[in-house]
Amino acid sequence: MSTLTQSPAARLAEPGAPRDGLSHVTGERAPPLGYETIPQALAEAVSRHGARRAVVLPQEGRTLTYEEFDRQVDALAAGLLALGLGKGDRVGIWSPNRLEWVLTQFATARFGAILVNINPAYRPFELEYALNAVGCRAVVAAEAFKSSRYIDMLRELAPELEHCEPGRLESSKLPHLETVIAMSDEPGPGIFRFDDVVRLGGPEQLARLDALSEGLSPDDPINIQFTSGTTGSPKGATLTHHNIVNNARFVTGRIRFTKRDALCIPVPLYHCFGMVMGVLGCVTQGAAMVFPGEGFDAAETLHAVSEARCTALYGVPTMFVAMLEEAARGGYDLSSLRTGVMAGASCPIEVMQRVIDEMNMDEVTICYGMTETSPVSFQSFVDDPIDKRVTTVGRVHPHLEVKIVDAEGKTVPVGESGELCTRGYSVMRGYWGDEERTGESIVDGWMHSGDLATLDEEGFCCIVGRVKDMIIRGGENVYPREIEDYLFRHPEIREAQVFGIPDRRFGEQVCAWVVPHEGAALAPEDVVEFCRGQIAHFKVPKHVRIVEELPMTVTGKPQKFVMRDWMVENGYADA
Repeated sequence: MSTLTQSPAARLAEPGAPRDGLSHVTGERAPPLGYETIPQALAEAVSRHGARRAVVLPQEGRTLTYEEFDRQVDALAAGLLALGLGKGDRVGIWSPNRLEWVLTQFATARFGAILVNINPAYRPFELEYALNAVGCRAVVAAEAFKSSRYIDMLRELAPELEHCEPGRLESSKLPHLETVIAMSDEPGPGIFRFDDVVRLGGPEQLARLDALSEGLSPDDPINIQFTSGTTGSPKGATLTHHNIVNNARFVTGRIRFTKRDALCIPVPLYHCFGMVMGVLGCVTQGAAMVFPGEGFDAAETLHAVSEARCTALYGVPTMFVAMLEEAARGGYDLSSLRTGVMAGASCPIEVMQRVIDEMNMDEVTICYGMTETSPVSFQSFVDDPIDKRVTTVGRVHPHLEVKIVDAEGKTVPVGESGELCTRGYSVMRGYWGDEERTGESIVDGWMHSGDLATLDEEGFCCIVGRVKDMIIRGGENVYPREIEDYLFRHPEIREAQVFGIPDRRFGEQVCAWVVPHEGAALAPEDVVEFCRGQIAHFKVPKHVRIVEELPMTVTGKPQKFVMRDWMVENGYADA
């Protein structure tokens, strides 16, 4: 993309800098927006780069070319059609990073089914909500990963699987779910084997695929990712082909990706970071996607970089810290690395400098976004000064408009903080089945982020805080209200407030202040044990304080800042 190779001085004359002294910026208009579906994007990659590497799995010693990958996608898509799935059906994917995840991503898109990303750390309480909230008709699940036994949890929620034919589930707790597909050799009764589904489609289904793909519109919904604010239950952000194909292309364009690049993807696929910025980003450029393992492991990641000769690497700051520690032990050839993206949390300047010096990533970039904007709206250029790449999240992406507003909705002067709002092609269609909360978040086309930010005279953006009380722990967004709602299920808990405190390793740790019912003998460890195994591990409170009452305002609202300050002053923070 030639416009991305211009000098910084040349770019300053183009869109991206505030005008009239107000915090309102508009992205470049080149390269032009594409208007294509995910199947069209893959078909173009196969046509132009069919014999080049598409997927590399170093642990398994496997490499698929784009042509080979495309054939496997079509086989799975034909199998899903044979099961009766069709355009608009919601298909959940519940798995760590595996080849089957990526195949399912493209196979569902092939005929217009909507992929529903389910966090692999979810437990039954969260899974039940996710499947029902968007009416998943099918779910594709791994057998197990670490302490998560996915098939066992599905059987716990839907015991009817024991007595039904595969594809004919009728569950009282999961009324929309009919089909369960397992990445397992022996999934047990009521469940299809993934490998059998791949072989299920015949000539009839394969012949239908092209016609179905041609009938898709780039504006069709194709992906649902769960997000949440600090109030209410998780929301299903609904994204279109147009949203995510373009965002993927612009992210990898800004790091100057070409067909000669290979991206190591240790970040989770269920998140936009892995699925959109990683997988789709590679497809739009004809680059190779390299998966070091099912979950993040510093040694496995560096081994994958060395073996596959990766030119780029994605991760959150905590991942890079772990990789720097591992790299210092020696034995890894990282000379092929050039660039990558660090996102998910703020990055200390010393970490960025070490990544450049010790991992050869001279062109590493920082970006900012949110699921509802597909996700990236700001990203640094590879040749921005290091201080800008650390203290800011870069400049606005092409074809997007961003403003910073005060509490009254007025655009603030340059340098002043306010809520960051984004408008343009990347804004989601809405929250699935929730017009009310969609209307609260998107006003006149502007997606209100809930994040506090500033813009400088050159258009560099700095995230300075959060309007909402969201916690970011190790790159994972943790929403206090969701944990509070779960804690209220404990019979001895009367009130609960959840918030974050600083932590050197994870950025923030989850804390809870709990008021027990009168006469209850509740200990902090009881609260932790109540959470463990029922909600995702990163949501389980690290610190619990049992109190008789919560600090409140005169109007009866909990004062989380008072609780947070108390924890910090009493030595619980590790900053």
